[in-house]
Amino acid sequence: MSSQPSDPLQWFILRKDSVLVSEEEPPKVPVLNADAKPPVAVDCRHLLNGTREPGIVAAGAEERAKAPAGYRWIRLRSLFTGGVEELFWPAGEAFQVVNWDRTTRFCGACGTRTRQKDSERVAVCPECGFEQYPRISPAMICAVVREGRLLLAQNVRYRGGHYSVLAGFAESGENLEQCVAREVKEEVGVSVQNIRYFGSQPWPFPHSLMIGFTAEWSSGEIHIDDTELSEAGWFAPSELPDQLPGHPTIARRLIDWFARTYRG
Repeated sequence: MSSQPSDPLQWFILRKDSVLVSEEEPPKVPVLNADAKPPVAVDCRHLLNGTREPGIVAAGAEERAKAPAGYRWIRLRSLFTGGVEELFWPAGEAFQVVNWDRTTRFCGACGTRTRQKDSERVAVCPECGFEQYPRISPAMICAVVREGRLLLAQNVRYRGGHYSVLAGFAESGENLEQCVAREVKEEVGVSVQNIRYFGSQPWPFPHSLMIGFTAEWSSGEIHIDDTELSEAGWFAPSELPDQLPGHPTIARRLIDWFARTYRG
């Protein structure tokens, strides 16, 4: 059901990768009507119609916009790691919509100023007709199991004991199962079989749709791609590292699935 201007709306106001929230704990976003003046100046706003109550407005503030009294800027990742899940997911959606607005104001084919359709979220070039929809990048994330042990790795960007399952973006011309097999082979040098769909999750860094799979090891020994990973290994349910992805993520759901299934 679409929100009307008189309905209360949650305003997710983005400044780069930060969202405006109240100083209180737990933090809250401003709640205003759709036609109200936001607490900071914005250069775009979009009503995100969905099933949430109240509705949501995604808005973009200038890079140097200061937080007004009673508010502060908080990075999206801090919402996630701080356990404010009810704000993180809609903030992630708002982040992607605002970035789409700002990066499609001119046609990517001929450079003409675009116009946005009222009927759907698309920027259209009035000169050549080129259409630009919000970008969504499909990426696989997979729990690979070998004889009751789970393949976990450390990304080179997250040293210090943080382990997760393997993930990677799909490439042109391949399906998701081919993406799983290729990424696992490229990152750790092993082949997999019995690839099965597990679930999916939007992820706003930068504009991903994480598509989860489970798979079984079929051959090969671990030889990591050291441009991507710093370590990788096989872990039994009783040997899982302490530092794992947070519970709201599909990565943690896959690890928890493994622990339940192979606990013995």
